[in-house]
Amino acid sequence: MALCLRYMGNREDAEDVLQEGFITLFKKLDSYTGAGSFEGWARKIFVNTALMHLRKTDALSLGEDIQEARSLFAEEATPVQKMGYAELMRMIGELPPDARTVFNMYVLEGYSHKEIAQELGCTEATSRSKLQRARIRLQEMIKEKL
Repeated sequence: MALCLRYMGNREDAEDVLQEGFITLFKKLDSYTGAGSFEGWARKIFVNTALMHLRKTDALSLGEDIQEARSLFAEEATPVQKMGYAELMRMIGELPPDARTVFNMYVLEGYSHKEIAQELGCTEATSRSKLQRARIRLQEMIKEKL
């Protein structure tokens, strides 16, 4: 559920994705070969289910200009040590869907920009700019909180 919440940003959509993910997992259970961890295999199913849901709702409009993204670079991040996990997750959930998706995939799931670009049908540069945009917005939210 935590993974679904991170991608969807609200509980209702996260519950839908969770349900769809479990349906897919059970349908594909016989395709799990035992190579690698079951948790990793299942996680991939839920990430893909969340991405499909976001694509259906057109929340991943990633075609923005790179020059515009470059203008958003901010100074160094404020330390996050004072914040709790729940507060940080709430802030991530408030990011725009496209930036939140790239942030989740890169920072929390460990995807490379190349893998993100393939999954989302965008360029690696677009993936990088969305990640930078998400980081900047998180920095702004953290500064406002402190």
